[in-house]
Amino acid sequence: MLRVDSRKVKQGDTFLALTGPYTDGHDYINDAIDKGAVCIIATHGEYPVKTIIVEDTRTYLANYLKELYLQKIEKIKLIGIVGTSGKTTAGDLIYQLLNNLDTKTAYIGTNGFYINNKIKKISSSTPDLYELYELMNEAIDNECENIIIEVSSKAVKQRHIEGLRFDIVLFTNFIAHQRKDKEEYLNTKVELFKMIKKDGYAIINKKDSSYEYFVLEQNNNIFYGTQDSDYPLKKINLTYEQTEFTIANCNIKLPLIGLYNMYNYAPAFIIAKLFGFDDEIIKEKTLLLHMVDGRYEAIKYKDGLIIIDYAYDLDTIKNIIKETKLIAKGKIITIIGCGGERRKEKRSLIGKLVCENTDYVIFTSDNPRHEDEENIINDITQNLEKDNYVSIINRKEAIKKGINMLENQDILLILGKGHEDYQIIGNDEFPFKDSVEVMKIIK
Repeated sequence: MLRVDSRKVKQGDTFLALTGPYTDGHDYINDAIDKGAVCIIATHGEYPVKTIIVEDTRTYLANYLKELYLQKIEKIKLIGIVGTSGKTTAGDLIYQLLNNLDTKTAYIGTNGFYINNKIKKISSSTPDLYELYELMNEAIDNECENIIIEVSSKAVKQRHIEGLRFDIVLFTNFIAHQRKDKEEYLNTKVELFKMIKKDGYAIINKKDSSYEYFVLEQNNNIFYGTQDSDYPLKKINLTYEQTEFTIANCNIKLPLIGLYNMYNYAPAFIIAKLFGFDDEIIKEKTLLLHMVDGRYEAIKYKDGLIIIDYAYDLDTIKNIIKETKLIAKGKIITIIGCGGERRKEKRSLIGKLVCENTDYVIFTSDNPRHEDEENIINDITQNLEKDNYVSIINRKEAIKKGINMLENQDILLILGKGHEDYQIIGNDEFPFKDSVEVMKIIK
């Protein structure tokens, strides 16, 4: 069997030396031979077993996997998703809706590998080529008709999707407007739109100011979001229970809250239409959708809301607060921290952002790793001009405090960890999930 991880090599296997951004498979060739590899595929070197020298091991692997699985992959539809934010929510909603429509679909993304209503953890949101093909093969063997893949910029740069061809590619948005590498970042994402099949589709959020980057002449381009697009969103009514709107004159009652979820639902509706489903069945199956774990996940409490979201950087936090203000009928209280050993220079900016844009803030622990939790919070609060905050290091106590403060249709935002079910302290991971702690308190 062909292996790319020397730790998994067994007697009689072939070891392929992949070169990545952090490791070089050539450094592990001797380990692979010691474990029983009888053939080595590399770009250089001489070894005491059969050796095949190739120009590029990643291209070799892509061609090998494509040839191995070609007949299988030709039978399914690949749906790729790019964007600064919304990939996970959009992917999850597409996955849910297509399965609700009895179109068996698998999903590979930040929250894991979804298949048969089960979730399996994976190495990254877009796994490397070998793992990606293994997951696709598993989906095909389980009679899936479609596979949705979140595609990060890093995955494109590191050639995780080398050789794949997509039936549909979706662009959600670009919100990191302050990025110095904006041109490079967007051009990297555009690469996925060059991998669309001749009869495939590009679904593009026209409301985003960067949408034109993704409009390629060779693709069948479909636009949504603006009034002049193929799928305009109109007659929007936002409540604490649901979101009502029309998309291409179809009246939708989405059992999720906020514009955030509406825009991430729109591609699911479009794809269902491309697959031939009529408005009435799509409307019916939309009512069965459930919230995406840790992505603007709303829990009704008394006459208010508790919203849990993964937002942890300036752009996504700002966006979440903006979205919440559109539906808020009372005060907005925010619980937030900053991860240890990450983006230290951004901490005070995050503190200022949440204090100036929400009514009250509780600063708490996130994943401190090897940093002192109190020092992290001091970094966050060092330059604050407003005094509408308190610091509670224990995240469980911070959540309890926030919930106890809710009154008169207030909203509590719990930001930073989203779907995570652990807290990293030192070298250890301790069980902790925001939604679980919330339910313990309100029950």
